[in-house]
Amino acid sequence: MNEPVNEPKAPRIFNRRRWARARARASRGFSAFDFLHRRAFADVIDRLESASRSFDDALIYGAGDLASTLTPKAEVNRYALADIAAERLPLEPDAARAVFDEERSPLAAGRFDLIVSLLTLHAANDLIGALAQYRVALKPDGLFIAALFGEETLRALRAALYTAETELAGGVSPRIAPFATLKDLGAALQRAGFALPVADVDNVEVRYEEPQRLISDIRGMGEAGFFDASRRPLTRDLLAAALQQFERAGGVERFDIVYLTGWAPHPGQQKPLQPGSAAHSLERAVRERRS
Repeated sequence: MNEPVNEPKAPRIFNRRRWARARARASRGFSAFDFLHRRAFADVIDRLESASRSFDDALIYGAGDLASTLTPKAEVNRYALADIAAERLPLEPDAARAVFDEERSPLAAGRFDLIVSLLTLHAANDLIGALAQYRVALKPDGLFIAALFGEETLRALRAALYTAETELAGGVSPRIAPFATLKDLGAALQRAGFALPVADVDNVEVRYEEPQRLISDIRGMGEAGFFDASRRPLTRDLLAAALQQFERAGGVERFDIVYLTGWAPHPGQQKPLQPGSAAHSLERAVRERRS
């Protein structure tokens, strides 16, 4: 088996317990804030349909109710649903359910021929470790697809907070967690031992006529309150000033949805590309796998 190289211990950026609580709190009203998740899962379905193969045993992490939108053309015959928060899992009678942290996977080796992770891995402290555990849980030639937020996500709000806090306090504290670059995410796939790694990005821009709606969206997705950095409290005055700055700058926020695709190694596959070269299309990867 193609094992990933030893990596230094990942720094703790996110509080995973607080993240689980944030996802749980957001679960009841999540359908009012799931527009990015719906977009991302629709893209995942498109990729599954283009793979031209069936998947007998799949794991879908983080998608919750959206798993019910899988199309017959995607050819996912059976799937289990998983999340770090039990409240995000629907009570589907025909689907197995599991609650676990992606950084501490309980999955058996070679269990699934498809694993999907939907907008969760950007909150992993040890991304390469989480990816490697998923790779081990795949059968040989099994497919992995993840969607996660990338580098330019929330750049407008980040800039507004920076400007407002500089003006009010004469300095800044970290308010929004860093997101990885497309190049680094593609390299992480390869370091985790995936074959034919692919990384691409969907740049989504959203105009907010009411800036407070952006904060509501972040909280409603369950994406607030788990950045584990010491900082001064975010006061109402500071947030109000930042939202005023955001509105003056145009009121447009950006969300980068990065898609990572890789295959569990199989003797018939081509050798993985060098780190940083994962920039070709899914269509090409599928064609190479089937040639």
